[in-house]
Amino acid sequence: MILHDLGIRFNTPTINLFFESRDYIKFVSKLDEYLSLELTETASDKSYPVGKLGDIQVNFMHYKSFEDAKDKWNERRQRVDRNNIFLMFTDKDGCTDDDLRAFDTLPYEHKVVFTHIPHPEIKSAYYIKGFEKETEVGILSDFKPGFFRRRYIDDFDYVSFLNGNQTEERNRNDR
Repeated sequence: MILHDLGIRFNTPTINLFFESRDYIKFVSKLDEYLSLELTETASDKSYPVGKLGDIQVNFMHYKSFEDAKDKWNERRQRVDRNNIFLMFTDKDGCTDDDLRAFDTLPYEHKVVFTHIPHPEIKSAYYIKGFEKETEVGILSDFKPGFFRRRYIDDFDYVSFLNGNQTEERNRNDR
């Protein structure tokens, strides 16, 4: 959504899909290894295609067929610039405190995890207000209630983030 809004070419295979939290952390922990694996289709009761990369599951919820998903995956994985990696993660899809800590220790300079409650102990955390009564952050592309048509993600300065500007005030919403 952010890349689309900014008119930036999709240089990542992770567009229009999701991983369970632990699988995402495994994927980015061994990025080169997983990107070198052949994506295979797996049987599923989901209404969308599901694939496997070794021991992790990839859920292609915005694709009509596995063939389309695999074609896009293969096209975009070739574009990954390992010298220009930016990671975004949410405290959804089974995310635990251990997952947040594991994400925080990943050796990537540019990373952020969006959380539904403050996590000042997690350097890469960015608290998105409005989901405190939930068990996870909601859909960041949804519009917030109120007169001004702002999405939840708009609370985060993603342009500065993508320009490589890390901020010490990442958890400013914690206050």
